[in-house]
Amino acid sequence: MKILVAYSGGLDTSVLLKWLKEKYSAEIIAYCADVGQADELDGLEQKALSTGASKYFLGDLKEEFAADYIFPMIQANAIYEGRYLLGTSIARPCITKGMLDVAIAEGADAIAHGATGKGNDQVRFELSAASLAPQIKCIAPWRDSSFRKDFPGRAEMIAYAEANNIPIKASMKKPYSMDRNLLHISFEAGMLEDPWYDGTTPADREMYVLSTSPEDAPDKAEYVQILFDKGNAIGLQADGLAEIISNLGDFKVLGEKDGYTLLTPYGIMRVLNFLGGKHGVGRVDIVENRFVGMKSRGIYETPGGTILLAAHRDLETLVVDREAMHIRDSLIPKYAQLVYNGFWFAPEREAIQALVTYTQQTVSGEVRVKLYKGNVMNAGRKSPHSLYSEAVATMEGGQEAAYNQDDATGFIALNALRLKASARQAK
Repeated sequence: MKILVAYSGGLDTSVLLKWLKEKYSAEIIAYCADVGQADELDGLEQKALSTGASKYFLGDLKEEFAADYIFPMIQANAIYEGRYLLGTSIARPCITKGMLDVAIAEGADAIAHGATGKGNDQVRFELSAASLAPQIKCIAPWRDSSFRKDFPGRAEMIAYAEANNIPIKASMKKPYSMDRNLLHISFEAGMLEDPWYDGTTPADREMYVLSTSPEDAPDKAEYVQILFDKGNAIGLQADGLAEIISNLGDFKVLGEKDGYTLLTPYGIMRVLNFLGGKHGVGRVDIVENRFVGMKSRGIYETPGGTILLAAHRDLETLVVDREAMHIRDSLIPKYAQLVYNGFWFAPEREAIQALVTYTQQTVSGEVRVKLYKGNVMNAGRKSPHSLYSEAVATMEGGQEAAYNQDDATGFIALNALRLKASARQAK
């Protein structure tokens, strides 16, 4: 038997890799998807092979993740339960697709993941796999009673890893779990399972990776301008941008346009993550409703995504027809729920995406935002497709030809007809 394991090098996947090999007497292939984990990928190949994998594959999915997953979701303004920007949720279908491509090429009989039986990720992985390659079996060790008997908790897993010389970052002192990608980083478990626990105090500042504390952020605000084309950010303008790009160093500039530096979706996210993180943007501490039925508490850092979402939404207010926007907005909760619950490849998500794509035809232009101590403040927007007319909106006189206020009398009278009828009926 040949099993392809979704391998992150973290506590769970390090332990289950060795456990799967012994349990199934199988050849284990480790697969890691690079969706923007940065230095978390360092040394993973050696670690996977020394733990028992016969092969190790690293899929560079950073550009694909940004362009084909993050950006379409931003176009939809998707946000789950009003606060969560779906950082973990949207990465899972991307990872699963990359994983299945390798599994099929290697002739694997099954794929395996380290998602727990209490979480959402098991659903996301397996629903994505069912949509893309229903012939491939999915193995979930956490849903195997023998695995849970061996490892009833994180303490036992940590002890097992230490006994088998498997290097891990988790410890009993800092038992919380972390999941990082280009869009965000999440923190769960450990002391965070107490919803009253305050994760903003100086004692926990070293937990955060992508952002500085708003209290420690610069005292001077910083402006960023974003250039959009049909709903996608394509360029940035900010002081010191060339130096930032040079220091980040893992993406190329595509060119210049009207004073904007043109970048790929991955490059856009990298720069916005840096700027947002510098100013403490994008931290949220929430209790959310998991698909499997329980509530869970997590802390998330989403600096770049928070900026991008705010800017995109702001530009839409200028260029998208009111009723088209309202129809699309009515679908945001459903779209976000589909992403959260693992239905990225489902026909209903794709149908909603088609409507979203239609609304983005005119979402081209420029947005200026101001970053300051955890805040993203809208500070200007303009577009050649603007629906805004100063002549219509002005409070000054002299524009009666553009908007005759007398017309409002009949407008109000007609809209009041049914209200008056209902009032008479009630009596």
